[in-house]
This record gives sequence, C-alpha cells and structure tokens, in this order.
Amino acid sequence: MLEFDTVSKSFWTGKTRKVILDRASFRVELGRSLGILAPNGAGKTTIINMMAGLEKPDEGTVRKTCRVSFPLGFMGGVVPKHSGRENARYIARLYGLDPDYVEAFSRWLCGIAEYFDMPVGTYSQGMKARFTFSLLLAMEFDIYLIDEGMPSTTDVEFNRKAGSILRDRLQSSTVIVVSHQPSTLEKFCRSAAVLRDGQLHMFDTLEEAKRLYDYAT
Repeated sequence: MLEFDTVSKSFWTGKTRKVILDRASFRVELGRSLGILAPNGAGKTTIINMMAGLEKPDEGTVRKTCRVSFPLGFMGGVVPKHSGRENARYIARLYGLDPDYVEAFSRWLCGIAEYFDMPVGTYSQGMKARFTFSLLLAMEFDIYLIDEGMPSTTDVEFNRKAGSILRDRLQSSTVIVVSHQPSTLEKFCRSAAVLRDGQLHMFDTLEEAKRLYDYAT
C-alpha cells in the first residue's frame, strides 16, 4: 500500500507560489494500478518523486508498506564518472540485492557492449536511457512508478526485450503512471485521477477521469 495523508507541496517560482498538492489524501492498494492525468507543468514529476521518496512533502505524510520503485528513467544515484558495471553493482547494494545478478542482467538487457565498462558520462542519451531502464527491470518491486510512459529508444531489440519484461512484471505488480495524455494511461490502468489546481480528483474509471480532464483543459 502507498498512501498520501493530507499531503501539501508547493514551490516558489520567484513571483508567486505554485501549489502542486493541497492537503491531498489518497491510497493505492496493491493490484489496483492508478493513472494520474495532468497538463505539463502541473507537478506530475513532483508527485512521482514524492512517491519514490526523492522529495519530501511540505506537510502531511507519505506512507509505504511495500516496495516502491524509483521513477522509470530516473538517473539519480548513477554516478557519471563511474562505469555501467560500477553503477549497477552500487545500486544493487543500495537495494540489498546480489551485485553479480544486477550487473549481469543490466549488461545483457541494455546491450551496449564494451561501453558497459566505460564511464556513464560518455554514453549517448539513448544509451543512458537503456542503462537506467535495465537497472529498474533488474529489481522487482510491488509498485512501479512511470512518468509519461515507457521511454522510447532507437534500438528495436532493446525495446522488444524491455517491453516484454515490463509487461510480464506488471502482471503481478501495480503501476502508477502520470501523463498529460489519456492514451498513455490506457496501456496500464483502469482507474485514474486528475490533478487540477492542487487538488487530486479520484475516479473509479479512466473514462470518468478523461471527461473532467477534457473539460478542464
């Protein structure tokens, strides 16, 4: 279970205070994937980061009684001057996993050959995306956090392998996905919420959420 209890979050933009959440309370139970619809700039990434523990709320509490992933594509914790191999083993230790397994899985999935033993800072954007996605899939979580959907790379074989693994994983896991496009949510969940003016409006179905979202935008 992942729960927000009267959570508030805002930022000072230099001219005004932008409210992301205003005393929001909701719960995501395992087995009930959730989509959150919000326009660009509304604070989707901030909410995902709070779920992952990467950002703290101004007020309220975020409770987790299950294993929650870092956001898909998140580069935090990856040290650019270290190689893919060194980073994979470091991340494995952070999560209490077998470094040999995480290294081998990531090396196989991202398929960047000799670059895996070179500094991550030398990777192209596509290689970095493949590497971080492979780290996510090397670890099993109860809830997977996805910001704007699965990243796309130009490597067809990687997309095929990673997409297949993610689909299999999600059959026994729960996903929380945030996006400004309803079509992205359709791939992952049936229930959804709409983030609007700091309020999170929860709905039992995606269709209900889409109606409010279309009206608001």
